[in-house]
Amino acid sequence: MMRMLSSLFLAPLVVSAALAQTNSPNPHEWRMRATDSPVQISEHVWMVKGMPNIAIVVGTRSVLVVDTGMGPKYGAMAAQFAAKLAPGKKLFLTTTHFHPEHAGGDENFPPSTVLIRNDVQQTEIEQSGMEMVNLFRGRSEEYRRDLEGVSFREPDVTFHKEAKLELGGGVTVRLMWLGGAHTVGDELVFVDPDATLVSGDVVQNKTPPMIFTQVGKGGTPSSWLHVLDKLEKLHAQHVVPDHSEPGDGSLVEQERSTIAEIRTSALSLKQSGVSVEQAGQQISAKFKQEHPDWFDTNVSGFVKNVYDDPDTNPM
Repeated sequence: MMRMLSSLFLAPLVVSAALAQTNSPNPHEWRMRATDSPVQISEHVWMVKGMPNIAIVVGTRSVLVVDTGMGPKYGAMAAQFAAKLAPGKKLFLTTTHFHPEHAGGDENFPPSTVLIRNDVQQTEIEQSGMEMVNLFRGRSEEYRRDLEGVSFREPDVTFHKEAKLELGGGVTVRLMWLGGAHTVGDELVFVDPDATLVSGDVVQNKTPPMIFTQVGKGGTPSSWLHVLDKLEKLHAQHVVPDHSEPGDGSLVEQERSTIAEIRTSALSLKQSGVSVEQAGQQISAKFKQEHPDWFDTNVSGFVKNVYDDPDTNPM
């Protein structure tokens, strides 16, 4: 039986580590390996680099893993990393959103794992989860193998806006649904006393924003900005994105500035009668010039999101 969560009173040791190396500059081609070592982000938060990055939060009694990796193999791997960091401790799992590289490995966590999701994300899984899995399976032979036999496990606990986990030793984790951004059900994870934000796809590092609407619905540029406004009030000191390198709290403001800039430019071009296709090309070209160190600067899809956004008031 799923039950609504207000709080749980619930992970442990610390080891030194280094980021896994990758042969590809494309963050969407990073692959976690069983021989990798987690890197310590803050006193109680570790990260394993992959597609996506896996965050592990440890306290004195319990451990929380954020995201699973692309399918069963990576889910089992993420659970093993947590077991090595926190041997014998109670294991919790949550997912930042319903896409298969984030939630598609939950069934290969130990049966005793307590799986927690916000109810909006869970609805997305029920309505569109397998359709999204099938979309990813069709993208490459590697994805097809990764997602062989995937099904989504039912959560043990759901919540609406916020849940808190007490992991022991004063480590508190806030699981938050603040509104739609990359997807409708994006979940943010904030760890105290570290002031570390696990940001999913909502805050990235040198990566353009993307609202995924090919399967299911996403947020809007306006709702994404509202989420970032709320995140800024947390005053994060460390940020662990899903598909880019970790950084400090300034990544939240950088994300907001990026989205606000795209939105303002797109609305100006829209009001001048410029087509959405031309606007996407112009703004993407500007971003390529301004951000030569970004892997990707194509913001055409996000420009279209701005054109379609029902809230068209300029920033």
